[in-house]
Amino acid sequence: MIPLLTAQDMRDLEADAIQGWGVPSLVLQEHAALGALDLLPASGPLHVLAGPGNNGGDALALARLARLRGRAVDVWVLEGVPAWKGDAALQARLWEGIGGTYRMADHPQAAVEGFAGWVVDGLFGLGARPPLRGAAAAWAGALAGHPRILALDLPSGLDPSAAEVPGPVIPAARTAAFGRLKVCHGLRPARDLCGAISVVPIPLRGEGPCALRLLEAPAPRAPRWDTHKGEAGHLAIRAGSRGMAGAAVLAALGALRMGAGLVTVFCDAEVRAEVAGQVPEAMVRPWEGALPAGFTALVAGPGGIAEVPAWEGPLVLDASALQPGEGPRWLARPGTVLTPHPGEFNRLFPGAAPLGRGPDARIARVREVADGPGVLVLKGAQTLVAGGGLAEVWANPTGHPGLGTGGAGDFLAGMVGARGAQAAAAGGDLRAAAAEAVWLHGAAADRLGPGPILIRELGEALAALLRTLHGGPHD
Repeated sequence: MIPLLTAQDMRDLEADAIQGWGVPSLVLQEHAALGALDLLPASGPLHVLAGPGNNGGDALALARLARLRGRAVDVWVLEGVPAWKGDAALQARLWEGIGGTYRMADHPQAAVEGFAGWVVDGLFGLGARPPLRGAAAAWAGALAGHPRILALDLPSGLDPSAAEVPGPVIPAARTAAFGRLKVCHGLRPARDLCGAISVVPIPLRGEGPCALRLLEAPAPRAPRWDTHKGEAGHLAIRAGSRGMAGAAVLAALGALRMGAGLVTVFCDAEVRAEVAGQVPEAMVRPWEGALPAGFTALVAGPGGIAEVPAWEGPLVLDASALQPGEGPRWLARPGTVLTPHPGEFNRLFPGAAPLGRGPDARIARVREVADGPGVLVLKGAQTLVAGGGLAEVWANPTGHPGLGTGGAGDFLAGMVGARGAQAAAAGGDLRAAAAEAVWLHGAAADRLGPGPILIRELGEALAALLRTLHGGPHD
């Protein structure tokens, strides 16, 4: 998984390199500037925006290195030449030492209209305190439609530690992320303003602390040649009532496409024939009030099923099984995965402000409630995975709004259940299993392309995706 650092996390890493490892801070800056310059075309004029802090120092270093390569470079400052300090002041002297000067624009829009080549945004970086104001905001407005902007570390106007966009931003076509990715690089909507992101290596050691990570594609895991169905788990699914047989069907399809060895659906008797007719690969039995022995994991809730059967093993609760106020109880139970959407989350954990649409508040709220052994999967744009005894929150980058349709959650519940059954059979980690299912669910939708989808289509897309990931023949 990819760590997403806050500004303080990054400062701590840099301080460790400087104080603990003995790397001069100027060396960090030179590495950053040189790596960023190498992301640009090798020729053509550059217009470098240099802010008043260390990001401005990065910009001045890049300007000097570019001029030494024979390029035409203009350095633009906001409102007079800043009183740079520390390394940035040294970079200013080095820039001036090769004949570098500074330009200002009373009307940035007019200046930008005369720009040829690339713009390098070095106004505000790790120490940013958005929103942009005054001349910086004017530059953001002037550059709003410019197609060739390289951001140094992050686009000016973003908060490195946040996903939300607090005001005007200079949108980048490319971003040179120095050393590590920050929160704004990994999560939307901030991510969408960063363009193509490249991590520029600078001398740092270790990973440092990290409370937020981005899910990645699972490692290839081709089955052994002698694997049999008993080794892939037997998943029970308690789902499906009158008028809601489809939820049971989709949960079963999700589990089967995820590779569950065996799937048994326990549905209300009146919909048994309907469910069995649509999923011949699963065993379908009428619910008789108790779960028999012999299963590896259980999914309960899809299709109007509120009762959770007595069960001691891995348990995935979705939809109607997510009863008001029951969140803390279930997350205190080891081996439980809750898969609410935001409305269900608010009912599970009453007594606090409802979840808003903003990702930063959701991450904070999930971290607050998921402090036990149970696993929480908060569905939505950038689904979050938390709990399971870890303080970290994992965010999912895959998927698109086409998943915001009936049945998507049922299919995911089946996928999580299947991976949970496989993990239980192999002694694996339930949180990692749930996270893998979440990533694959979104990636299967991405494979279908943007726009509305039928959830049944996810099955074929998931099968093709798994073949690709595991090195088999694919489309």
